[in-house]
Formats: sequence, C-alpha cells, structure tokens
Amino acid sequence: MDLFGPANKPEIRIQELTGERIRFILTNTDLSMANALRRIMISEVATIAIDMVQFDLNTSVLADEFIAHRLGLIPLDSTEADKIKYPRDCNCSGACKECSVELNLHVKCTEEDTTKDVTSKDLVSHDPRFTPITEGPKDAGILIAKLRKGQEIKVKCIAKKGVAKEHAKWSPCAAVAFEYDPFNKLRHTHYWIEEDEKKEWPQSKNAQDDFPPLDDEIFDFTAKPNRFYFEIETIGSMKPEDIVMNAFKKLLEKISSIQMGLHSNDVPINGREPTRDVF
Repeated sequence: MDLFGPANKPEIRIQELTGERIRFILTNTDLSMANALRRIMISEVATIAIDMVQFDLNTSVLADEFIAHRLGLIPLDSTEADKIKYPRDCNCSGACKECSVELNLHVKCTEEDTTKDVTSKDLVSHDPRFTPITEGPKDAGILIAKLRKGQEIKVKCIAKKGVAKEHAKWSPCAAVAFEYDPFNKLRHTHYWIEEDEKKEWPQSKNAQDDFPPLDDEIFDFTAKPNRFYFEIETIGSMKPEDIVMNAFKKLLEKISSIQMGLHSNDVPINGREPTRDVF
C-alpha cells in the first residue's frame, strides 16, 4: 500500500524563508495530512531543554523553583538534537553524555550600588553543540535574575532531549499559523455579518496566492481543500526549515507504522478475524 503514490505526493512552494520564520504552501494532499503536519511541528519535533536543576547556592530574592522554571524555558541550540538519545532509550541510571548535556551557572555580585543581571550568556555548556541561543555578540542574553552586592547563584543544569507533548519547553515553535480556503469557497466558516461582509471580514494575505471564486460559480458540495498555507515562527532553537523537514520525517514514521499494522496478523484477512491465543 502506497499512501503517497506517484500522483499523490505532497508538494511545497516556499514563499518566505528567514532565520526565524518560514511561509509555504502545501498542495496535493488532504486536510487530515496537513493538520497532522501542523500538530507534529508544534508538539513532536524533538529539541534539547534544561530538565533538571541542582542548586548549590542561591542567595537572591528569587525562589529556587522560580529560577529553575526560567532556566527550563531558555532555548538551547537543538540543530543536532538527533545526535542525543532520549532518556528513556539510554541505559544509564540518571544522566550521561549519550542522553544529556551539563550546563553550569555561577554568578556573584561584588560591586556596591549596582544591580548585576544574570542572563543566559552566563550559562556554560559542557557540549559546544548545545548552547543557549544568542543573536550575536551585542545580544545581552535572556534575563534570569538580578543580584545586589553579596548575592550569589550557583547551579548545575542537566539538559535532555524531549518533545512538547511532555512539556512546552521542548517546543521549537513560537507559533504555527495554518489556513486553507481564504475566500471561504467551501463555506466551512460561518461569518457573523452586521452590514458588509467584505469590510467586516477582510481577506488574509494568503488570498493573494489563491483563486477567487467567480461571480457565477456554482457551489460544489463535494469540493475538498487542496491548498494549505503555513507560517511557522521559531523560538530560535532550530532553523524553520529543519522544523518542517523533521515534522515530515515524523509524519512518514507514523504512516509507516500504520502500514505495518495493516499488514500484521491483527487485521482481518478476507473478512475473517485472525486467530488469537486467549492465554
């Protein structure tokens, strides 16, 4: 069974690609596949994030739990996340180089009448592949806490691989916009109209790439959406094109598992239920 046959392979046309955003049109597929791709990009693309924090010293005004939460939300470069194992797939007892990355933070304020900022730039990673994201040498980093003279923070962080289904800190996306049928030709959306539909419901920018309905066009009850407009904004941990490619790989893995299931003995053959051992 080939769910993506020669005449049924999805196609992508990239409209915009920057370091933080990608816009593209997905065609030659159906709504279920397009929506599955959207959900995978949000919740099933693996990244690296701080998962455990050990406090050796904290004399700031912030509680340990508050600082730990902020550390967990700092985006780490996850371009090579596939090189690290999931904790559940590793044979170690807690954390090792195969399934985790250690980062250290040690900051103390020693100056009078000065507030010292503790930022993500103060995090030192033991693996240069997985470091906090910065936007260049002038970037001050993500603020974690502020210290006055005599206050000090010293922590050890363990970053692990995960997906956003477990916790939102592992999501590589800040937002995923998804639209089809910008002219509402399929009438899937029912507008609340006071006076003028066009003024009250302006068309999105995706309408420029779609085909407007004709004045005398007859409504087709059997029509289905076939053009899907995506816009993905990243948090910086992965390139937007890598998020899309990894999402497609994950979608193909899911489809392959379904194909294997359909060919297993648990599926009725020629209308007959397979035999099963009760005990």
